[in-house]
Parts: sequence; structure tokens; C-alpha cells
Amino acid sequence: MLTATARRAPNREAVVCGGRRLSFAELDARTTRLANALMMMGLAVGDRVALHMANSIAVVEVMAAIAKAGGIVVPISTRLAAPEIRYMLEDTRPFAAIYSPDVRDAVQENAAALDDIRFIVDGVAKGGEQSLEALIEGASDQAPALGSFSPDDAMLSYTSGTTGRPKGAIATHRNLVIGLGWINATEWRLSAEDRTLVATPMSHRTGMARIASSFCLGSTLIVQERFDPAETVRLIEAERVSHIGVVPTIARMLLPAIQARPDSCASLRTMLATGEVFPTSIKDPLFAALPRLELHSFYSQTEAGVVTNLRPEEQQNYGDSIGQPIAGVELRLVDGDLEDVTPGETGEILVRCGEPGEFTLMREYFNRPEDTKNTIVDGWVRTGDMAREGDNGYLYFVDRLKDMIVSGGLNIYSVEVEDALLNHPAIHEAAVIGVPDAEFGEAVMAFVVAKDGATPGEDALIEHCRQHIASYKKPRHIRFVDSLPRNTTGKVAKPLLRGQAASGD
Repeated sequence: MLTATARRAPNREAVVCGGRRLSFAELDARTTRLANALMMMGLAVGDRVALHMANSIAVVEVMAAIAKAGGIVVPISTRLAAPEIRYMLEDTRPFAAIYSPDVRDAVQENAAALDDIRFIVDGVAKGGEQSLEALIEGASDQAPALGSFSPDDAMLSYTSGTTGRPKGAIATHRNLVIGLGWINATEWRLSAEDRTLVATPMSHRTGMARIASSFCLGSTLIVQERFDPAETVRLIEAERVSHIGVVPTIARMLLPAIQARPDSCASLRTMLATGEVFPTSIKDPLFAALPRLELHSFYSQTEAGVVTNLRPEEQQNYGDSIGQPIAGVELRLVDGDLEDVTPGETGEILVRCGEPGEFTLMREYFNRPEDTKNTIVDGWVRTGDMAREGDNGYLYFVDRLKDMIVSGGLNIYSVEVEDALLNHPAIHEAAVIGVPDAEFGEAVMAFVVAKDGATPGEDALIEHCRQHIASYKKPRHIRFVDSLPRNTTGKVAKPLLRGQAASGD
């Protein structure tokens, strides 16, 4: 697909980052040479290549080259700590690690247990390394002699690791083409004319998704080297950006910059939002600032791909919904015995879309057959997320199954307690967990970030919740904090909160 665009539109900009620009013809030629270089080094079909790189044009080149050579891309976020990097490297045992110079020591030290790994740096090579640019310049520009292969594995993305250690979900080339070509064109209504801004880390599944979308559609990528709200707005104006993907955390940080300069975002047509439920507290002021913006807020998962979408024309009437299943995706809501729940009741989301690896579902977890068996049951992916279907046919996210609190035999969904807390005018963010309780088994504990100004008292906040939710659901414990811990995807890291609660920190 990349090569086809290079033939049809060789001079169209493929990627822009900093002061550098590459056309599709240039990108295709450079990635062909890098693919040949990797194959000459011994890369075989199915070998993993780890990427631990800052946002740059090089990330785009490396992903394309690995795909052309039949390898599997393993993105490793630059925000991870040393033990997390070590775990992913030792788990995948990659053929090579490609990285930015500033993380050289982190990669090499955490790959110490791997005897046969190659080190490739996007910069000046030092002892034991090879230079990415030297590999590109020294290789053949003939298309790699690569036949068809099955399974057609393309990417290994680690889950967020909110419970236990993260698992590597394998996505195939088919997954990328369907999820990032067909769905981007039919559901998000994107085309080759779009100019997409990547403001989030590219060495992550969402960043890689933007790259694959560009290859499938022939659209232009504008890469922001590091996120800064004011710079994001400047880039939107300067590069005539028409499309951006965000998570709610990024949207919340970006909103003041958009409100300060809404005219600078006149070219912005489409925004995709995923990662967590996109709150109306962000949507409403966003639409006020950019009334013509088309927002798609969708529910997705590493294992299941895109599941549901709330389209722009549905945002006004069903703003607190996660939408309806996209075309081709089947969805069930089930109880603990995997039996369908009664309409209107809450159940775990199960997803099916053809055979695993063929359309939107991951093929399997890497080297974890038991985990794969427990997650993909009779062709359905168990998401571990809970939802209910409203009378209108729209789905409403309730909670993550693991975050549900059982107090005195009653189910309490953390999300509804968080919503009650956020209804207080002095509260900026809130996260709710269950903590041991001698009388009720579990009790509700809330970690709360107050807005600038006076912090409401604990008793007053609990009483506020009592006015919005049943009394048994109100927090028993409230802790005011400066910020909430988050994982690399921007989601609140509730395991860390549970640890803080247990230790009394």
C-alpha cells in the first residue's frame, strides 16, 4: 500500500516532523533500502524488532521497513521504567532493538540478558551499534524478495498491564488493513486528502495506528516531537491539519489552548477520541470552541480492535454513550457464566469479528497459549469491560470488571462514584477503588484532585455524593492528591492507587 501510493502520488508529502519532510516516493525508497539491510543482517519472517524511539520520521521509516522485511514491530513506549523495558525485551527476545540516542543506556542495560540482539541507533553509532542512516544508505534499492507468509504477523503490542504483567497481543497485516484502512475510510471518513497530526508517543499502539492508517490511505502524517498544547495548536494552523487522534487526558490538556486560539484550528475537521469514556465535561466546551468539529468517540481494546463508535451526528443526543458496534463487529453482554444478560442489565462485553487475526481481533497473545485460551472463548474476545444497552440501542460503559467493588454483597461500579464526585464544582479529577473493610468486605475509597482554590471538606464531598448516588455507594474514605498516577496510555493506574491505599502512603 505504501508503494502503491508512492507510484500514484510520488510527490505527496508522506511525513513531516520538525524541519524535515519526506514525500511518499522518498519514504518508499528509504524504507526499501532499510528492509534490505535488515534482511542482509539476518532478519527472518516473524522475527521481532523492538522500537524504543522518540517521535520522529525515523519511527515511520523503521515500521515500514520491518513490515517490508516480514518482521514484527514491537513498540516500547519511551515513558516506561527500566523493569518494564527489561520485561518486554526478555519476553519477546527481539532480533534487534532500534532506539534514539538518549535511551541508549536504558536499552543496552535492559537487554543484557540477550546474547544475540543487534543494536541500531538513530544517530551516531558507538561500540557494538550500527547506525540507522548508514544501513539505509548502504543497502539495495530493489524491492525485497519476500514471498507470502502465514500467519501474517505485523505488530506485537503490549496491553496496559492494569492487572498483572502486560501481555503481547499479536496484530496481523490483515488486522492493520481492516482496522486502519477500511475502518478509517468507512467509519472515520478519512481519505488521502487528510493531514493527520500525531501528538502522542508513536512508540505505542495508537501512534503506530496513525502510521498504518497513512500507509493504507495515502494520507499525510504531521509528527509532533513532544506534546505541548500551544505547539499542537500552532502545528494545526501551520500544517493545515484536518485530523487528530487523542485520549481524554490529552484532550483535557489541549482544550485551554484551543479555547485561546480557536481560529487557528479552522482546518481541523475530525477528532478521534478513545482510551477512556470521553466525558461531556470536555466535549461541551470543545464543541463551543470548534462548533464544526466532527468528533468520533469510540471504544476499542488492544485485543479486540475498534468495537463501537459514537459518530459526530450522535454526540448531542447520546453524549454519555460509547455508541453502537461498527459494521462487521458482533457484540454480546454476558454474565459470569458467559450467558447473555437480560436487556438493560449490565454484562461483560464480548466481541467477535470473523476469525482471530483475520479482521479486527488479535490473532493471539505472544507465547501465552493459556491466556489466549482464557481470553478468546469460542471465537469471542472477553474484554473484561462491562456495559449495558439502553432502550435506544446505544451502549453505555459501566466499569472494568476488575474495578467493580462488592460491598455488603452489593455491586458498586467505580465509574458511577467517580461521576458523582466530578459533578462537584471543586473537583478536577477522581479515581475510585475498593479497599478491605471488616464489616462490608470492601469499602469505597476515592482519590481526588481538586481544582485551583478551596478544597472541599471530606464530609461535604461525601454528602454531595449521597445526593447523586445511593448511600451505600458513597465513598467511605477520601484522599486529596495533587495528581493521579497514569500508565503509558494515559489511563489512571489503579493498581498503584491500591498499593498506596494498602501501604498508607
